Amino acid sequence: MSLLTRRPADEATRPETPATPAPDARRVRLLALAFMGLAHMTVLKQRYKGAAFAAVEVLFLVAAPFLIGNVVGMITLGTPQPELPVRERDNSLFMLIDGVLASAVIAVFLAVYAISVRSAMLDHRLGVNREKTSARRQLSAITTRAFPVLGLAPMVVLILFFVLVPLVFSALVAFTNYSSPNNIPPANTVDWVGFDNFAAMFGGDQLWAGALVRVFIWTLVWAVLAVATCFFGGMILAVILNESNFRIKPIFQAIFILPYAIPAVVSLLVWRNMLNGAFGSVNKLLLDLGIIDTAIPWLTEPTLARFTVVLINLWCGFPYFMLLTMSAMTAIPQDVREAAALDGATGIQRFRFITFPLVLFQTAPLLIMSFAANFNNFGAIYFLTNGGPNEADTTRTGAGSTDILVSWIYKITIELLQYNYGAVIAVVIFLVLAPFAILQFRRTKAFKGEL
Repeated sequence: MSLLTRRPADEATRPETPATPAPDARRVRLLALAFMGLAHMTVLKQRYKGAAFAAVEVLFLVAAPFLIGNVVGMITLGTPQPELPVRERDNSLFMLIDGVLASAVIAVFLAVYAISVRSAMLDHRLGVNREKTSARRQLSAITTRAFPVLGLAPMVVLILFFVLVPLVFSALVAFTNYSSPNNIPPANTVDWVGFDNFAAMFGGDQLWAGALVRVFIWTLVWAVLAVATCFFGGMILAVILNESNFRIKPIFQAIFILPYAIPAVVSLLVWRNMLNGAFGSVNKLLLDLGIIDTAIPWLTEPTLARFTVVLINLWCGFPYFMLLTMSAMTAIPQDVREAAALDGATGIQRFRFITFPLVLFQTAPLLIMSFAANFNNFGAIYFLTNGGPNEADTTRTGAGSTDILVSWIYKITIELLQYNYGAVIAVVIFLVLAPFAILQFRRTKAFKGEL
C-alpha cells in the first residue's frame, strides 16, 4: 500500500463521528418568521441573542392593543359628542398625534423583525449552528458585525420620533378640515377631507390660489437674491481685503464682522425703526440734508419694501460669506497666483479664472444650504416688515407683499387659525426644497469627493 493512501492503525480503527447536519435554510426562515428569535434559540443555538429578539416581540404583543387602538383613533378622528362636556369629548388632534406615534412604534418593530430574520439567515449561511455559541462569542459578534447597526440605532430612533413624526403629522393635517371656526378640537372634531385643501389652494378657490402663486414666486425670487447678494457682496469684500496691503486691514475685518456678531433680530428691529416712513431716522436725515423732498415709503410700498428687505438682508448676511470666502482663498496655492501674474494676467482675470472657480467649488454645498435657509428665513421678513404692506386679499388670506411661504404659514395658523391650509403650504415647501437640495448636493463635485 502506498504511503499516500496508508492510514495509521489507531485512526483506521477509530469510529467516525458524523458531522452535525446543517438545518435547512427554509426551516430557519420559517422559524425566524414565526416568532422573533425562535430560529436563534433552537437550531442556531444562540440563546442570548434569540432571547433578546424574543423579548422585543413579547413587549410589542403586550402593547399591541394600545397601539392598534391609537391607529384606529387616527383613522376615525373621533365622533362628535355635543352632549358631553368639552373636556370629555374626543380630541381629534390628540388622536391624530397618538396614531402617528403608534404607527412609528409599529414601523420600528417591523424593522427589528426584519433584522432578526436577516440575522438568522446570515448566521445559517455562516454555519454558526454547528456548535453551541457561548455568551462571550455572541457578545463578540455584537461588538463586531452588529456594531454599526447598534451604534446608529439610537440616532435613527431619535430622528424618527423628533423629525419624521412631526413631518408626517403636519402632512396629515393637510388632508383634514382642521380650521376655524367649525373644526377646532376639543369643542368640535376634525374630519378627513382628502385632497380638498390642495384643490382649493391650487385653483379651486381663486383668492387662495392667487395668493399662493404670488407668495411662491416672491419666495423663489427672495431666496435667489438673498443668496446671490450676500455671496457676491462678501466675496468682493474678501478679495479687496485679501489683495490690499495696508496695515489697518485687521481693523476693517473686525468692523465688517460686527453685523454678523450682532443678533439678527436686534439688527432687523433697529432697521425697522430707522426706515419708518413717518419718524424714521433715515428719512429725517435725508430730509434735513435736502436730498429728498418727501419721506420715502421704505416699508409701505410693495416694490420698495421688497428691495429694502433684500438690502437689509445683505447687511446682515455678507459677513458670513466674507469669512467663508477668505478661508477658502487661503487654500489657493500662492504659486498659482504668482504664475498667473508672471503670464500677464490682470487682477480681474486672476479673480475670474482662478479665485472665483476655486472658491465657488469649495462653497457650492454651503450655497445650496443657504438657499434652503433663506427659503425659510422667517426672521428676515417678519421682524422687518411683518409681511407687509398689505395686498387686496390680505384680509382674508393673510398674505402680504413681502410674505414668503414660511411667514405666510405663521399668519395662516396663528392669526387666521386655518391650520389645514398652513399644512398644505408646509407640504409645498418640503416638495420644493427636499428634491432640490438632494439633487444639487449629489451633483456637486465636493459631494462626490472629486477635485
